Amino acid sequence: MGIHRTNRASGLLIELSEDGGSLYERLTSGIRAAIVAGRLAPGHLLPPSRVLAAELGCSRWVVNEAYTQLAAEGQLQTRQGSGTRVTTHPATRDPDRTPETGRAPAAPPVVADLRPGAPDVAAFPAPAWTRSLQHVLTAVEWEPSLFPPAAGARRLREVVATYLSRVRGLTVEADEVLITCGTSHGVSLVARVLAARGVTHLAVEDPGWPRLHQVAVAAGLPTEPVAVDAEGLDVEALRRTGAQAVLCAPAHQFPTGTALSPTRRLALLAWATQRTSVIIEDDYDAEFRYDRRPIGALAGLDRSRVVHLGSVSKTLHPGLRLGWMVPPPALRQPLLDALDSAGAGPSTLDQLTFARLADTGGYDRHLRRVRKVYRARRDALVTALGSHAVIRDCGPVHGIAAGLHLLVPLPPGLNDHMIAEHLAGRGIAAMALSGYATRRHAPALVIGYGRLTPTRAQWAAEQLAEVLLDLRP
Repeated sequence: MGIHRTNRASGLLIELSEDGGSLYERLTSGIRAAIVAGRLAPGHLLPPSRVLAAELGCSRWVVNEAYTQLAAEGQLQTRQGSGTRVTTHPATRDPDRTPETGRAPAAPPVVADLRPGAPDVAAFPAPAWTRSLQHVLTAVEWEPSLFPPAAGARRLREVVATYLSRVRGLTVEADEVLITCGTSHGVSLVARVLAARGVTHLAVEDPGWPRLHQVAVAAGLPTEPVAVDAEGLDVEALRRTGAQAVLCAPAHQFPTGTALSPTRRLALLAWATQRTSVIIEDDYDAEFRYDRRPIGALAGLDRSRVVHLGSVSKTLHPGLRLGWMVPPPALRQPLLDALDSAGAGPSTLDQLTFARLADTGGYDRHLRRVRKVYRARRDALVTALGSHAVIRDCGPVHGIAAGLHLLVPLPPGLNDHMIAEHLAGRGIAAMALSGYATRRHAPALVIGYGRLTPTRAQWAAEQLAEVLLDLRP
């Protein structure tokens, strides 16, 4: 049986059988079949009768009659001035489709999102960003190049070099900065280069952020966990691994919230020098320190052994996919070659817009504003947690007053995964510490407060207290 398809100016794909009655009947059947099959979804706007009639080479009467018939069946809705649209009438369901049975009930909506690692994207400085983008698009001196260098836009590398020197204590020139799509991208590039140079495995913090570990493995560099304690990465345990490279977050470890102690910092750098090894420094949220000045970047102490990674995922928006890397001089060219061969860097417009935002002071103003907001949210959460004896008796929250998360200890003998599941049933999204670790740890929850208002913090603390009272031994 022949089939005629209409798919020209209107973009509408309707199969019209060449057998089976008049054109009006075949058009009605074709539209009905498209609705039942889901090719025409509820709300889809059908072409005007004049346009569709011209494509079919028929009179408008044929199309109007088909639309009228389907409207009478409840499958189309025709309104003056708004066209003809597909409706959500039950008749559009496929009668041959087996209804789904035995499905698990839908999870309750998230009322309080305590998942760590996410900033409040509603705080994004949209007006300042828009002004910066407008400047980039209209000012001659900021005109984006069609094919930017693999290292990234020169203007952004200059801005990042100045920023790192001023804020992170890392004296660096623009030519030493490489622009990336963020920390994951940077880790992937470094892992590729190290694996090609004969490094057999990468030491990683345990517990730690699993996404970066997965990225390294995918790039060809297996990982080996190293314990973290109250002083940060255990350097003596690192020595025993025989690893030639390590990935760590010295300024604010995730998820324990510790900072690498001064003694451990020196020991880690000594290890790298003695073993001719590489330290990959994940400086993911160092801008947010609330009780004192931020700790300087580890790379500021030894440029020859540390690959410094940073991004705007926590400070502005993770969706920007914009970051930077400052590698040791010996690794710069191999990493630049890896960037060039990958051929996929961040948007040039985003690079120049961020550079303009920083140039005009908009980035610093944004950081000052959100730093106050996040500190207030952390304080509110700590106060709310401390107001319940069952939580308070587990001990104080862990982690320095920094970043966007903290660690809440739980009563011994409880399963932190089970606690997280019970909270999810009450509309609270939180993460269990054991989900980030390979070794056995005392039970705890990793709680993010970047999007947590004081009112929601109080409510979440009450829910956690109720769950602990119900489940404690």
